[in-house]
Amino acid sequence: MRHLASEKKLNWEIASAGTGNWHIGKAPDHRSVAAAKANGYDISSQRAQQFSHSMFAGYDLIFVMDRNNLDDVQALAKTPEERKKVKLFLDNDEVTDPYWDNALFEPVCKQVEERCKEIIKQLS
Repeated sequence: MRHLASEKKLNWEIASAGTGNWHIGKAPDHRSVAAAKANGYDISSQRAQQFSHSMFAGYDLIFVMDRNNLDDVQALAKTPEERKKVKLFLDNDEVTDPYWDNALFEPVCKQVEERCKEIIKQLS
């Protein structure tokens, strides 16, 4: 999303965060890095951070990849306005977690790329 928004000269603040703390400070999975690189994106310098309540104040929209994350992030919301910011990235569907199947990294990367393009088109 950051790369695509930059190409469109959009001055958007974009961040990524997980709901758990087990990967804080770590680089993306090497398979994610490879899939992104194959599609023209360098995510190798990204580092994991954990979502916190303070992020509600800094972002207009918060996209989550699956319903478990939707529940976790909405549970941190303290107001109806904060809850309204949280949406599934794929509208009414979940992004498949490719962790257990190497063959899924490439198609998931393409799916995320296409959805990012749609979001940019909708919001810009």
